[in-house]
Order: sequence, then structure tokens, then C-alpha cells
Amino acid sequence: MNGNLADAKALAEALGNPSNADVCICPPYVHLGVVATAKSQGIALGAQDCSLKDNGAFTGDISAPMLKEMGCSYVILGHSERRSYHAESSTQVAEKAKKAHAAGLVTIICVGETEEERVSGIQNQVVTTQLAKSIPDTANAQNLVIAYEPVWAIGTGKTATLDDIKDMHAVIREFLKEKLDNSSAIRILYGGSVKADNAKEILAAPNVDGALVGGASLKADQFLTIIDAA
Repeated sequence: MNGNLADAKALAEALGNPSNADVCICPPYVHLGVVATAKSQGIALGAQDCSLKDNGAFTGDISAPMLKEMGCSYVILGHSERRSYHAESSTQVAEKAKKAHAAGLVTIICVGETEEERVSGIQNQVVTTQLAKSIPDTANAQNLVIAYEPVWAIGTGKTATLDDIKDMHAVIREFLKEKLDNSSAIRILYGGSVKADNAKEILAAPNVDGALVGGASLKADQFLTIIDAA
């Protein structure tokens, strides 16, 4: 929930038309229209969440079909901030994903453990349980992206070590292999204080197919450096 309309437009324009990586930008709902117009054709548009419902008396909600009509191709679901601040469960994430898939959107489903869970050594169990409950039966290699975001490394300046990232991405890859066909085609993104100065190293790690970028995406020069690293 950052920036005003002018900021959103300027950022979308500043990104140009990157040809060396697949890029999707996910602005706040109210900025989707201006960003859709301002961005290049080579950049995809996504939203930060969607409703459990398609339409009806659900004041304040935005449905997956509405997002599709706005030009969105992607939607982020189950971000740690949604799970934490809005008490969203993995079951709700799966229901939202069903609606998004039915509307023709690709879902970026987020999973990740808290610092307490990692210290307790249960991070693998936490993440695989979230995956099992968050991925609906409508998911496939074409409409699903997974984003691993260790909660303790978001907006804190802390970054998981390369070994932490490799280990968890391997766990996620193995889970997907057991659950879905053609699972090797499903992208697993890393999200947790990805910055211009660490992106290249993180993106070179095994099973890291991209990044879910937070604060660094608000500054065009930093975001472009991450895109170049990809």
C-alpha cells in the first residue's frame, strides 16, 4: 500500500520494456488502470489479492473476474501480510485460487515460516502444510507460481542464507513433484528482502526461478537492477 497515482505511473513508465526476463508488476487496486496504460506491452499486470467471491454484496472486495477485466494476468494470494494481518487461512487461499483460475489468472501463492517456527526447526513442516492446504485441485503447471517468503526476512533487512533458500526451495520442488504433473515447469520465487545487491546471488541458486520483490520494487533503478540479474 505505497505511493500515489503519479508515483505508480512514473514507476511503470520507468521500467521500459525489459526483454531479458519475465516481469509482472502488482500495484494497489486503485492504480491498476493507470499502470495498465503506462506500462510496456512486455510487462504483465497483477493484483495483490482477490476475493473469495465472484460478485455480490461483499463491500470492499475485488473479484478475480474484475481483475481479469482490468488486464491482470496474475494475482498474489496468501502473502504473509494477508495471513498475519487479516488472519487468512490456507483454506481461504485455496478458495481464492479456485476463483482466480476460473477467471483465467495465474496465481502466485505465497508460503513461509515465522522466525519462531524456524528456530523450532519445524519450517519444512510449516511450509509443506501451507502448500498442501493452499494449492487447489484447479492448479497446474500453467496457472501456478509458488513464492517462498520467510516471514522473518520481509522488510526486516534480514535475508535468508543461500543454504536456507536452497534447502527450502528443494523441499518445495519435491512437494510439487509429488502433487502436480509437469511440476518442473512451475516457478518457485524467493521473496524476502531481495535487493539490487543480493539478487544475482539469490537468483543463481538451484530451484530459484525468480523473485517476489517488495520494497526494492518501489525504486525503478533498484528494480531494474534486479530484473537485469534475472
